[in-house]
Amino acid sequence: MHPDPTRPAEEPVTAHGAVAVITNRRGDLLLHLRDDLPGVIAWPNHWSLLGGGTDPGESPAQTIVRELDEEAGLTVRQLTELSEIRDEYGSGQLITFFAGDWDGDETALPLAEGVKLQFFAPEHLDILTIPPFIRDGIHRYLAARPA
Repeated sequence: MHPDPTRPAEEPVTAHGAVAVITNRRGDLLLHLRDDLPGVIAWPNHWSLLGGGTDPGESPAQTIVRELDEEAGLTVRQLTELSEIRDEYGSGQLITFFAGDWDGDETALPLAEGVKLQFFAPEHLDILTIPPFIRDGIHRYLAARPA
């Protein structure tokens, strides 16, 4: 088996992580463009959801609240746990997906990691480079939400 070039070479694998599918009132999804740092971060230069790895003793729900605040100074209303998906081709983490809503100007958020935040209409997601497990989680969310 060949090592995956998108997986960090020296970063220890965290057993669990959490990400959030954040939508605005139009149903657009907030995505985060990750830094282009191959060998340093998993999935460099990919659009993803905000989130990260759990700290020791931290639940996925605590993780997503902390990560949203740390990465973007963001507090999201009504965070709901959705499902878990393993990042088979990147970090190896078991990722808990959450959903929430937020209406605001994403360009005004104090982004602490990555390149940018941007809302995208669901019909535009197919043209973006998104990690497979994130795309899977987004598709599950979109298929389950009311029309």
